[in-house]
Amino acid sequence: MLLETLKQKNPGLPFYSVHDPIFKKYGKVLKMDLADLADAVAALPMPEAGSAYEPSIPSLEVCPSAAEVSRVLYGEMPSQAGCCWGYNSQMDALEWHQGSEINLAVGQPLVLLLATLFDVENDKLDAGKVAAFVLEPGEAIEVYGTTLHYCPCQVSDEGFRCLVCLPKDTNTALKLPHEDKRLTANNKWLLAHEDCEKLLDSGAQAGIYGENWIVRY
Repeated sequence: MLLETLKQKNPGLPFYSVHDPIFKKYGKVLKMDLADLADAVAALPMPEAGSAYEPSIPSLEVCPSAAEVSRVLYGEMPSQAGCCWGYNSQMDALEWHQGSEINLAVGQPLVLLLATLFDVENDKLDAGKVAAFVLEPGEAIEVYGTTLHYCPCQVSDEGFRCLVCLPKDTNTALKLPHEDKRLTANNKWLLAHEDCEKLLDSGAQAGIYGENWIVRY
């Protein structure tokens, strides 16, 4: 069983299914049929290396389910349908938004590393507060706005594909100056791990200390 294997290979990092009661403080499992969005995500070519993220993808946003996500889950507020996909095994950072994020695993299981804003003290997060959740293919979840998350982690050499629906224009470029250095894009607050030089060099604020978790499978 995947969950048990991950627990054995990642001592120190607590692993759960999204169906475990503990997930309730991070989000909830959705019952919506998002099969057309899953098919559109599956059709996206995988990156040659690393991970890719596009906040708004036309081939996803023409799917009837994308309109249903806006109508049902965002109460008719404008939303966007994008994708995060490719290859990744390390946490490196955590981010959050004003508003929930919808995730759907496509093709392969994936792992989400999560914490909550209530775990952040003085703009710092102990990585020991992070928990890992397995999302199986075809499973959709709502990740609450108070939940810190970032790029999914793969659990096979085939990588991962994750639908990402958010309030419209989230993760697009900022247009105004901001005093809060954690704000790195439109509706995107981010804390980088203090050992992630790539993000720190890009101007991200160091805010996570302790283990920079790697998901081993």
